[in-house]
This record gives sequence, C-alpha cells and structure tokens, in this order.
Amino acid sequence: MAESLLGPAEIRELAARLGVAPTKKLGQNFVHDPNTVRRIVAAAGLTPQDVVLEVGPGLGSLTLGLVGAAAHVHAVEIDPTLAAALPETVASERLTVHHADALRVTAADFRPAPTMLVANLPYNVAVPVVLNLLAELPTLRGGLVMVQKEVADRLVAPPGSKVYGVPSVKLAWYAEARAAGRVPPAVFWPVPNVDSGLVAFAARTPPAGVDRRAVFAVVDAAFAQRRKTLRAALAGWAGGPDKAEQVLVAAGISPQERGESLSVGQFAAIAAAAKLSGHGGKLSASGKRHEEVDS
Repeated sequence: MAESLLGPAEIRELAARLGVAPTKKLGQNFVHDPNTVRRIVAAAGLTPQDVVLEVGPGLGSLTLGLVGAAAHVHAVEIDPTLAAALPETVASERLTVHHADALRVTAADFRPAPTMLVANLPYNVAVPVVLNLLAELPTLRGGLVMVQKEVADRLVAPPGSKVYGVPSVKLAWYAEARAAGRVPPAVFWPVPNVDSGLVAFAARTPPAGVDRRAVFAVVDAAFAQRRKTLRAALAGWAGGPDKAEQVLVAAGISPQERGESLSVGQFAAIAAAAKLSGHGGKLSASGKRHEEVDS
C-alpha cells in the first residue's frame, strides 16, 4: 500500500489543527490503527478497477488505505470542516470528496459510478445508509462496512435467529451478507463502549416479478408485531386477518408462522400473492401506506 497511514499521534495532531472534536451526534469514532485499516482494505477484496464509495471518511484514516487499492474513491462527508480538509490529507487524483448527506445522495452524484461500498459507518445511521445506497446505486457489486457489533449481527442474521429482523431481510433483498470479523474499541478515538463488526456483502439479483416497496411493506408489517402470528401481524396490511390468511395460503406459507422464520424470498411470495388477490398494502391507521422502514 503506497500511501502513508495515520497513527494515533497523527490523528490527534490533525484533529487539533482543524479544531475538530469528535461528536456523538454525528457518530464520529476515528480509526487510528494502521493495521486495522490494512485489514479492512484487504477484507474488502478490492480490484485495481474498483470505484469505492466511502461514507464518513472523517480525518482520512481509511481513505488513505482505499486510494492505494482502487481506481477511484468517492468520499461522502457530512461535516464541512472534515470534507474541506480531506483533499489535503489525502492528496490523490483518485479521490473525489462530496460534502453531502449519504442518506440523500443519488447515482447522478458519482462519476465514475461506484462498484464497492467500503466504510466505517457512524453507528446511529448505519442501517439506513447501507440500504439507501444499495437502493440508489445499482452499480455496487458488493462492499465491506464496519458497524456496531450488535448491528453487524442483525445485518447478517439468518431466518430463525433471535436477532433476525427488518434490517436482515432488507439487506438480503439486495445482497448476500456475512460476518467478516470483530474490531476492538481500542483502535478508535474516542474509544467507543462497544465492539465493532465487519459485514461483507455481495450483490444478488432480487426476487423477480415483485416490487421492492411492496415486499418491504410486508416486512415492516410482519415485524411491527413480531410475537404475533403472520395471520394477526399482517391483518392491518391485508385488510383483515381472514384476508391475510388467504394471501399467506396462496403464497404457500402457514398463517401460524411468525415473521422471524421467513426468508426474503418468502416475503416476496407474500407480496406477489397479495398483488394477484388484490389484498395487501391497505392504508394504515395513520392514513398512510406502509413505507420503507430501514432500521
């Protein structure tokens, strides 16, 4: 890796020079361990042709590693001070800095188009950011993200797991995910009070013949009352428990099952059966349709 990486002394010196103090509001925990950066870059499996999207580059620790391993890096930073300083810290023609909110970017913001997402994500927005970027950027072939260990466990959980839920199913719509290791708190400044986890994912073709939002509406309804059977949990969505049962039977799923036992393919089958029967997607009590919930 050609670039010189930042250690603890460099991180603190750079932060002091910029007048930057990590904020809890933005979920800022800066990596100050070069070996962890090397580990993340290696685990991402980048090719020299890859265009990387990094969210929350902060002081540039991981960015320095990424520009040495990819054709180009798009770094999306919401903090104006950090965004302005990054091109000086990472002086590379292969870097484009975007002062933007990762929850609001679209494909039109990035040229060349990103092929991999590699990021140390702020804990408080990790799941919405990953799902938003996968929805907006169909050119992504995969990625590796570092998130709070509890969030990592949820993202990679299989059906039937105690922590399987909305994030697990929605990520599975876009990609096959796996745990890629644990990261200790000591490699960050400030030191968080939780471990972090690496989640690797590879893009997959979503279930065919059904709209993503329709499927996600079923997922949201099923997990809103996860202790209830699907017949009961989907009653509001389907227009009543009897209609929910009809849809479930048509989809080949027992009405007595619970949401945590279903794969993304089975949720897609429910949405498809609802479309055929004319049930499902009814107005909720608030008068709005079930919208995509990302966390």
